[in-house]
Amino acid sequence: MQRMIRARVLAAAALLALTGSAIAQSGAAQPQAAVVAAPPASEAALPQPNDTNAQRALSQPGNNAPFWRGVRNSGNRPGVIAMPGAEKGVLIQPFTQYPGSSFTTAGEAWRQVRNDWIIPYGGALVLISLLAIVLYYFAKGPIGGREADTGKRIERFTYFERAAHWSNAIAFCALAISGLTMAFGQFFLMPVMGHALFGWFTYALKTLHNFAGPLFVVSLLIVFFTFLRSEWPTAADFKWLRSAGGMFGGVEPASHRFNAGEKLIFWFGVVLFGSIVVASGLVLDKVIPGIAYVRTDMQVAHMVHSIAGLILTSMFLFHIYMGTIGMRGAYRAMKTGYVDEGWAREHHLLWYEDIEAGKIPVERSAPGPRVEQPAA
Repeated sequence: MQRMIRARVLAAAALLALTGSAIAQSGAAQPQAAVVAAPPASEAALPQPNDTNAQRALSQPGNNAPFWRGVRNSGNRPGVIAMPGAEKGVLIQPFTQYPGSSFTTAGEAWRQVRNDWIIPYGGALVLISLLAIVLYYFAKGPIGGREADTGKRIERFTYFERAAHWSNAIAFCALAISGLTMAFGQFFLMPVMGHALFGWFTYALKTLHNFAGPLFVVSLLIVFFTFLRSEWPTAADFKWLRSAGGMFGGVEPASHRFNAGEKLIFWFGVVLFGSIVVASGLVLDKVIPGIAYVRTDMQVAHMVHSIAGLILTSMFLFHIYMGTIGMRGAYRAMKTGYVDEGWAREHHLLWYEDIEAGKIPVERSAPGPRVEQPAA
């Protein structure tokens, strides 16, 4: 750059010298007033720090430094543009620092948090959860079966409760599968499927994600109000937690309709992290009024949504395991709504005792005397 400036200065000086020589040789033919003193060549050629792009085009043609400086600083001093919408005149966001990122532009800071923290550690959390489930299953197998079936059935879930649960479960599975694929699919699916097919596949999953989101929101609210009455902590829950529910060799402690593990899933999974996922998802869908929805808002919402979603997925993996192959008879309860009397005594003794005492009807959807049915 210095060589170029020096060459331009020398060329301008030579041109001025030739021009002055030509004027001097013309002598009296030119009036003295026609000679105008020019500024020194060095001052005329050197660019100035505050030059506009037009001025820089004269001093250094092809050097668009003022233009790109304006692009870089558009986060602090937005440009002028005729298009409507938030931050249309901001091409590069201002400098910021998100937790886990360096002090850099907001877009780069978000990229660092996503690629350096959310993807590796979130993926590790999900894999560790899956590995723990697999190891426990092969080491211990499904729990339960100590009490023999009696043939007497107790209604555990009404039709409405099962419909609410299954709606929420289906919506969650659709969201979890599509979300995990969009986040981690490039590592294990794209090499197999190829870029083109993987692009179409993730686009379809993104559409599924957007449609399953509202179903999850509505079903989550229904699940909350449907099961809230049975989810309040009791003294028996602390005994259950001290022995980890008897999962490692002991007899399962007595519990009410839902044990402490199920209540933890309800309060921390459904209520806490479920609410965070829903709120951040609604921001990403741009349906909450009063928000500008600039890039910073969307970046923060994306980070919160991803972290809460990964934690919720890990928690629900254990819940899905216990509700299917992890506990004998648990899936049948959610499928048919009924459990055997022996199953109730083994896993929810206090709930069974309340039924025996008449505090809870055997058939909550149609209260009446105990009905004996053949074992399924």
